[in-house]
Amino acid sequence: MADDNIMLENVRYMFVIDDDPVQTEMIKDYLRERYIFEMKTFENGEQAIPEITALKPEIVVLDYHLNSSTPNAKNGIEVLKDIKAASPTTKVIMFSAQDNINIALDSMRNGAYDYIIKGETSFNKLENTVNRLGEIHKLEAVNTAQKRTILFLAVFIGLIVALGIVYLFFQDKMGGY
Repeated sequence: MADDNIMLENVRYMFVIDDDPVQTEMIKDYLRERYIFEMKTFENGEQAIPEITALKPEIVVLDYHLNSSTPNAKNGIEVLKDIKAASPTTKVIMFSAQDNINIALDSMRNGAYDYIIKGETSFNKLENTVNRLGEIHKLEAVNTAQKRTILFLAVFIGLIVALGIVYLFFQDKMGGY
Protein backbone atom coordinates (compact mmCIF):
# COMPACT_ATOMS: atom_id res chain seq x y z
CA MET A 1 0.00 0.00 0.00
CA ALA A 2 3.00 2.31 0.25
CA ASP A 3 3.01 2.75 -3.53
CA ASP A 4 -0.69 3.65 -3.41
CA ASN A 5 0.16 6.97 -1.77
CA ILE A 6 1.94 8.09 -4.92
CA MET A 7 -1.34 8.18 -6.82
CA LEU A 8 -3.02 10.35 -4.21
CA GLU A 9 -0.37 13.06 -3.95
CA ASN A 10 -1.07 16.55 -5.28
CA VAL A 11 2.05 16.79 -7.45
CA ARG A 12 2.04 14.63 -10.56
CA TYR A 13 5.27 14.42 -12.53
CA MET A 14 5.88 13.86 -16.22
CA PHE A 15 9.44 13.56 -17.50
CA VAL A 16 10.69 13.98 -21.05
CA ILE A 17 13.98 12.29 -21.93
CA ASP A 18 15.25 13.31 -25.36
CA ASP A 19 18.68 14.46 -26.52
CA ASP A 20 17.23 16.91 -29.09
CA PRO A 21 16.62 20.19 -27.21
CA VAL A 22 14.17 21.50 -29.84
CA GLN A 23 12.13 18.30 -29.78
CA THR A 24 12.21 18.28 -25.97
CA GLU A 25 10.86 21.84 -25.77
CA MET A 26 8.15 21.08 -28.33
CA ILE A 27 6.99 18.01 -26.39
CA LYS A 28 7.15 19.86 -23.06
CA ASP A 29 5.23 22.88 -24.38
CA TYR A 30 2.60 20.74 -26.09
CA LEU A 31 1.96 18.66 -22.98
CA ARG A 32 2.15 21.61 -20.58
CA GLU A 33 -0.65 23.38 -22.51
CA ARG A 34 -2.92 20.35 -22.09
CA TYR A 35 -2.10 18.79 -18.73
CA ILE A 36 -1.31 19.76 -15.18
CA PHE A 37 1.95 17.97 -14.53
CA GLU A 38 5.19 19.10 -13.03
CA MET A 39 7.41 18.73 -16.11
CA LYS A 40 11.10 17.85 -16.01
CA THR A 41 13.36 17.31 -19.01
CA PHE A 42 16.60 15.38 -19.41
CA GLU A 43 18.92 14.83 -22.35
CA ASN A 44 19.82 11.27 -21.35
CA GLY A 45 18.72 8.49 -19.07
CA GLU A 46 21.76 8.68 -16.84
CA GLN A 47 20.64 12.17 -15.73
CA ALA A 48 17.01 11.11 -15.33
CA ILE A 49 17.28 7.90 -13.29
CA PRO A 50 18.16 9.54 -9.93
CA GLU A 51 15.16 11.87 -10.32
CA ILE A 52 12.92 8.97 -11.36
CA THR A 53 14.02 7.04 -8.29
CA ALA A 54 13.29 10.01 -6.03
CA LEU A 55 10.08 11.43 -7.58
CA LYS A 56 8.45 8.36 -9.19
CA PRO A 57 6.93 10.24 -12.15
CA GLU A 58 3.58 9.09 -13.41
CA ILE A 59 4.65 9.28 -17.07
CA VAL A 60 7.97 9.37 -18.91
CA VAL A 61 8.19 10.26 -22.60
CA LEU A 62 11.38 8.58 -23.79
CA ASP A 63 13.34 8.80 -27.04
CA TYR A 64 15.29 5.80 -28.34
CA HIS A 65 18.53 7.47 -29.53
CA LEU A 66 19.99 9.51 -26.70
CA ASN A 67 23.60 9.85 -27.77
CA SER A 68 23.85 13.08 -29.78
CA SER A 69 25.40 15.10 -26.94
CA THR A 70 26.73 12.15 -24.91
CA PRO A 71 28.21 9.56 -27.29
CA ASN A 72 28.21 6.71 -24.74
CA ALA A 73 24.69 7.39 -23.42
CA LYS A 74 22.38 4.42 -22.95
CA ASN A 75 19.76 3.87 -25.62
CA GLY A 76 16.03 4.09 -24.91
CA ILE A 77 15.60 0.36 -24.24
CA GLU A 78 18.39 0.37 -21.64
CA VAL A 79 16.92 3.48 -20.01
CA LEU A 80 13.44 1.90 -20.09
CA LYS A 81 14.78 -1.09 -18.16
CA ASP A 82 16.37 1.26 -15.60
CA ILE A 83 13.12 3.22 -15.25
CA LYS A 84 11.07 0.08 -14.67
CA ALA A 85 13.62 -1.13 -12.08
CA ALA A 86 13.56 2.23 -10.26
CA SER A 87 9.81 2.88 -10.54
CA PRO A 88 7.71 -0.05 -11.78
CA THR A 89 4.46 1.97 -11.73
CA THR A 90 5.81 4.71 -14.02
CA LYS A 91 4.23 4.53 -17.47
CA VAL A 92 6.78 4.95 -20.26
CA ILE A 93 5.84 6.20 -23.71
CA MET A 94 8.54 5.55 -26.26
CA PHE A 95 8.48 8.56 -28.61
CA SER A 96 11.06 7.91 -31.27
CA ALA A 97 11.96 8.53 -34.90
CA GLN A 98 12.88 4.85 -35.16
CA ASP A 99 10.32 3.23 -37.45
CA ASN A 100 11.65 -0.20 -36.58
CA ILE A 101 9.30 -3.00 -35.53
CA ASN A 102 12.04 -4.77 -33.57
CA ILE A 103 12.73 -1.70 -31.43
CA ALA A 104 8.98 -1.21 -30.92
CA LEU A 105 8.50 -4.84 -29.87
CA ASP A 106 11.55 -4.73 -27.61
CA SER A 107 10.15 -1.57 -26.00
CA MET A 108 6.81 -3.19 -25.32
CA ARG A 109 8.43 -6.38 -24.01
CA ASN A 110 10.44 -4.31 -21.55
CA GLY A 111 7.44 -2.46 -20.16
CA ALA A 112 6.72 0.51 -22.41
CA TYR A 113 3.06 1.47 -22.38
CA ASP A 114 3.11 2.68 -26.00
CA TYR A 115 5.50 3.22 -28.89
CA ILE A 116 4.89 6.34 -30.99
CA ILE A 117 6.87 7.13 -34.11
CA LYS A 118 7.70 10.82 -34.51
CA GLY A 119 5.89 12.33 -37.47
CA GLU A 120 3.08 14.67 -38.43
CA THR A 121 0.41 12.95 -36.28
CA SER A 122 2.69 11.94 -33.42
CA PHE A 123 1.67 14.75 -31.07
CA ASN A 124 -2.01 13.79 -31.44
CA LYS A 125 -1.09 10.17 -30.73
CA LEU A 126 0.93 11.29 -27.72
CA GLU A 127 -2.05 13.30 -26.45
CA ASN A 128 -4.38 10.29 -26.90
CA THR A 129 -1.96 8.06 -25.00
CA VAL A 130 -1.62 10.54 -22.14
CA ASN A 131 -5.43 10.82 -22.01
CA ARG A 132 -5.72 7.03 -21.71
CA LEU A 133 -3.10 7.04 -18.97
CA GLY A 134 -5.03 9.79 -17.19
CA GLU A 135 -8.14 7.61 -17.19
CA ILE A 136 -6.12 4.69 -15.84
CA HIS A 137 -4.71 6.99 -13.13
CA LYS A 138 -8.23 8.04 -12.11
CA LEU A 139 -9.42 4.44 -11.94
CA GLU A 140 -6.40 3.43 -9.87
CA ALA A 141 -6.97 6.35 -7.48
CA VAL A 142 -10.65 5.42 -7.07
CA ASN A 143 -9.70 1.78 -6.56
CA THR A 144 -7.16 2.76 -3.88
CA ALA A 145 -9.72 4.94 -2.11
CA GLN A 146 -12.29 2.14 -2.20
CA LYS A 147 -9.77 -0.36 -0.80
CA ARG A 148 -8.99 2.02 2.06
CA THR A 149 -12.69 2.55 2.75
CA ILE A 150 -13.33 -1.20 2.79
CA LEU A 151 -10.37 -1.73 5.13
CA PHE A 152 -11.63 1.00 7.45
CA LEU A 153 -15.15 -0.47 7.47
CA ALA A 154 -13.83 -3.99 8.09
CA VAL A 155 -11.79 -2.78 11.07
CA PHE A 156 -14.74 -0.76 12.38
CA ILE A 157 -17.17 -3.70 12.07
CA GLY A 158 -14.58 -5.99 13.67
CA LEU A 159 -14.32 -3.63 16.63
CA ILE A 160 -18.11 -3.50 17.02
CA VAL A 161 -18.33 -7.30 16.92
CA ALA A 162 -15.48 -7.61 19.43
CA LEU A 163 -17.12 -5.09 21.76
CA GLY A 164 -20.40 -6.97 21.44
CA ILE A 165 -18.73 -10.24 22.37
CA VAL A 166 -16.97 -8.61 25.34
CA TYR A 167 -20.28 -7.07 26.45
CA LEU A 168 -22.09 -10.43 26.22
CA PHE A 169 -19.24 -12.15 28.07
CA PHE A 170 -19.42 -9.69 30.97
CA GLN A 171 -23.22 -9.80 31.02
CA ASP A 172 -23.03 -13.57 31.33
CA LYS A 173 -20.40 -13.36 34.12
CA MET A 174 -22.42 -10.78 36.02
CA GLY A 175 -25.56 -12.89 35.74
CA GLY A 176 -27.38 -10.21 33.84
CA TYR A 177 -29.29 -12.38 31.38
